[in-house]
Amino acid sequence: MSPVFPTVREVLALVPVRHGAPRLVAGDAGLDRPVRWVHVAEVPDIATLLGGGELVLTTGIGLPADDTGLRAFIGDLADVGVSGLVVELGRRYVSGVPRVMAAAAERRGLPLVELRRAVPFVRVTEAVHALIVDAQLTELRATEEIHQRFTELSVEGADAAEVVRQAAELSGCPVVLENLSRQVLAYDPVGQSAELLLYRWEQHSRRIRAGGRTAYDPDSGWLVTTVGARGQDWGRLLLRWPADGELTTGRALPAGDGTEPPGTPADAVPAARTDGDGVVVNRVAGSGAPPTRLTILVERAASTLALGRLIRRDAEGLERQIHRTLLTALLDHSRPVDEVALRAKALGVSLDRRHLVGVVVRYRADDPAGEGAAPGVEAGPEAGPARLRDLAEAVGQALREAKLTGLTSAVDDHAVGALLALPDPAAEEKALAAFAAALRRVRLDTGPGRPPAPRSPVGGTSRPAAAGGPAAVIVAAGSGVSSLREAGRSLVEARQIAQAARRDRRDLLIFRLPHVGLAGLLHLLRDEPRVQTFVERELGALLAYDAQQPREQLLGTLRAYLESGRNKSVAAAAVHLSRPAFYERLARIGRILDVDLNSVDACLSLHVALLALDAVRRT
Repeated sequence: MSPVFPTVREVLALVPVRHGAPRLVAGDAGLDRPVRWVHVAEVPDIATLLGGGELVLTTGIGLPADDTGLRAFIGDLADVGVSGLVVELGRRYVSGVPRVMAAAAERRGLPLVELRRAVPFVRVTEAVHALIVDAQLTELRATEEIHQRFTELSVEGADAAEVVRQAAELSGCPVVLENLSRQVLAYDPVGQSAELLLYRWEQHSRRIRAGGRTAYDPDSGWLVTTVGARGQDWGRLLLRWPADGELTTGRALPAGDGTEPPGTPADAVPAARTDGDGVVVNRVAGSGAPPTRLTILVERAASTLALGRLIRRDAEGLERQIHRTLLTALLDHSRPVDEVALRAKALGVSLDRRHLVGVVVRYRADDPAGEGAAPGVEAGPEAGPARLRDLAEAVGQALREAKLTGLTSAVDDHAVGALLALPDPAAEEKALAAFAAALRRVRLDTGPGRPPAPRSPVGGTSRPAAAGGPAAVIVAAGSGVSSLREAGRSLVEARQIAQAARRDRRDLLIFRLPHVGLAGLLHLLRDEPRVQTFVERELGALLAYDAQQPREQLLGTLRAYLESGRNKSVAAAAVHLSRPAFYERLARIGRILDVDLNSVDACLSLHVALLALDAVRRT
């Protein structure tokens, strides 16, 4: 029967009923039974006319006079499933209902209530029926709002966090979205303690028993529905609805004064058991199974989540989205670090009291058709995102193979970041070596036909590059930190090192800050106005000339000359020019810049300016 109907307990709390000074005689275990209707009866065989769920009102004038008949009367009512029996004293029974009737009701768990003052039954039926109709209308309105809200979320493509937030807001209950491994993907405690809600979540979740796709576990108090579509379930949505409330003590209910409007619930619940001093034991209101609207709500929320997952099936998974949210929060300080730590822990990544190392992995070439691309393959507009997605999957796989924990996701359009959570600083070098080696085994950093590279020490000397040149993927690591508040600095440093290492032709497993040397320093200082001024002073005239004469591109000639160690023959061959033509270009460059290109100091200054220009242009 739908929980939209009031319970016997709630009916006994109505003013017209309380005006009759109700006293529970037996069957307190059935006080939470729903009341589908109120029926007035004065005949002993009324059970044949009932369908179950009725609250029967009677004065007792038509009830059997013998004990056997009373037992049969109670048994018939219990068999048909009535919610309770209310007997008004004064006409048939003066001081109380017969003991045999109370004993029979107690055995069958049927609530038996005495009204010690006369009450017009019509006021009781009006109040209860009004309560039922109002509850049904309220349920209907709530259901309509649920459907409208989640339809809007589906159309807008809301993410999982927003769907969970809306579900919690509509229900007023804590809501948790978890994956099949019992890791929390999103949650909303609606003002309660998030720490208590998520405390040892995996163990707590595995104790929640729910049969079917949507079910309520009264032992744990969680309403659970499965999330998934097309036969592929990927999570569960859980809503915390209190199970039966704690037992509390109080005084017997006073009778109403008759001034309240019919149907107005009292502030207190009716007596469940009364001792000799009038002290009663009550249960907290709101107990029992959740109302139908909450079942509809979690099912609609689960459908919205499943639909969103299908729409984004080619995008990164929910776990990776949350990883990206947390890494972004550390980089731009958009969330408190305590919240980042809590959400990461709920996802199975503990960042507290860990040695943290920021790692950034990126391709050397931004263009998918550039370095590392297969020959003859023309990159389309989807190639960039697809390549980044492949790299993110490779990084995640490498972490798993190396048995490391951490957050990992794309941090921009060209790079994937990871925040490794290590037990202590001593494990840093070994962990980075294991990660880099695992990433190379994935072979995303190898060109076509290029064999996997042999392992070399982290930060060791350059190994000989294979025939395909240095690896197409750069792995950079920032300085290790001991606090989550400093983790952003380690990630930023790793990103800067990866950017600065793109022109480094060495084939290192891991690039650290010392490896990028002057180029790395200039990259860190690229936003410094004095560096930019230095570049303009040294190269501005040549850049202006190239802008006016785009076919010559003398800047490339100067770069080849400086990178060859001022060896003119090697530089001429590198730019595919004859030596006389190359010499003529060098002379022109010297005149434009007004420098002596045979001077070591002048060439050193120009080389530094070229490196700074590269750093500024990659901002």
